[in-house]
Amino acid sequence: MTETTAAGDLGSRTIRKVSKRVLPFVALLYIFNYMDRSNISYAQLGMQKELSITTAVFGTASAIFFLAYVLFEVPSNMILKRIGARIWLARIAISWGIVTAVTAFVQNIPALYIARIVLGIAEAGLYPGLLLYLTLWFRPAERGRAVATLALAQPIAMILGSLTGGLILDHVHWFGLSGWRWVFILQGLPAVLIGIIVLIYLPNKPSQAKFLTREECDWLETEINKDYQPEQKETFLGQLRVMKNGKVLYMAFANLFAACGLYGFTFFLPQIIKQMDPSYSATNIGFLGVIPWIVAVIGMLLVARNSDRTGERRGHVIAMMLLAAVGLFGTIQFRHTPVAALICLSLVAVGVVGYLGPYWALAARVLSKEHTAVGLAAINSIAALGGFFGPYVIGKNATADDVSVGLYFPIACLVICAVMLAFLKVTKESRAEVRGAPEPSQVV
Repeated sequence: MTETTAAGDLGSRTIRKVSKRVLPFVALLYIFNYMDRSNISYAQLGMQKELSITTAVFGTASAIFFLAYVLFEVPSNMILKRIGARIWLARIAISWGIVTAVTAFVQNIPALYIARIVLGIAEAGLYPGLLLYLTLWFRPAERGRAVATLALAQPIAMILGSLTGGLILDHVHWFGLSGWRWVFILQGLPAVLIGIIVLIYLPNKPSQAKFLTREECDWLETEINKDYQPEQKETFLGQLRVMKNGKVLYMAFANLFAACGLYGFTFFLPQIIKQMDPSYSATNIGFLGVIPWIVAVIGMLLVARNSDRTGERRGHVIAMMLLAAVGLFGTIQFRHTPVAALICLSLVAVGVVGYLGPYWALAARVLSKEHTAVGLAAINSIAALGGFFGPYVIGKNATADDVSVGLYFPIACLVICAVMLAFLKVTKESRAEVRGAPEPSQVV
């Protein structure tokens, strides 16, 4: 066996181990995280009458989560970098699970607003924290598919949330509590258990991973460090200087427009489906709501695979933004034709989640190692404002009879994102980096 072959075998073996042991933790955390922030979209079908919630109030309740989320995003990621992923990610999971379950007991609209704000504080930092965590375990050539696995949690979360949300609404009324209250309880409490598991089993970094041999650990850390300049210690204010970086801000605001489309679609999907046929039950809506996300799972894996194979990121993101915009426009035109509308909604789902893998691989590439924690959090924080504007503007412009009239706003936002990224100058990943990527079977 030659030295080159031995090194290749070592690398392949290490990546396989990391993929099997790290990615399941990351995916599980984000599945329940995304489901718990968006389960109000199905709970709303039941709480609408009980709490007298209008479309505008629902849009505000969905959006207000992101105001607190944005404020605490960067500090949360800085704490994670200082004390380690295991403790901080566990804290985030346990706290958001408790808050989600407690939301079941709100009695009026102000209490609902407060619960959503507290949930935003509890969840702040998870997504950029997981992105930062992946940079410790995967080289750039593999990071697109690793991030795609994280992004894959979004449609999986919506599949689980849709299936269970509709069924709980129609069939679970234990102890005299309404079905919508059980949506929050039954979907929130598992996060507490996941947080405890993470606290026990999640390694902070390769050097602490018991599943890697010393040789594998040394190889992995050497490969990861090749992509970065030597890390330098900086003060809190010094780390925040990354927020003055023009390219970081440009990408952040482009992602803000993308997020308007993503969260507008996510939170209003059940209502869009209900308006296809008002006779649909909550269970029917839940089952139909699964279809776009199943298509999205297939689409985003294909997009991430091709992006990693070619080393091209920007063009893939632009294509996904335009696909989602076309899908939303088609949804408006065919809103009373269920089959055509579901096809259009599936295009939207592919676009709004398919861009995530190549986008975050691109974002990590423009940051130095010492600025990765703050930079990723800053990009995600600014982008999270799209989670406020998307649902809020749709809710203000939609009516109880026609949600689709509010969809022109996210369409415009998606097109703006595509145009902005078309003017972004980035270097394509080298052929050596692309060749260094594992075969698709090596990364889950």
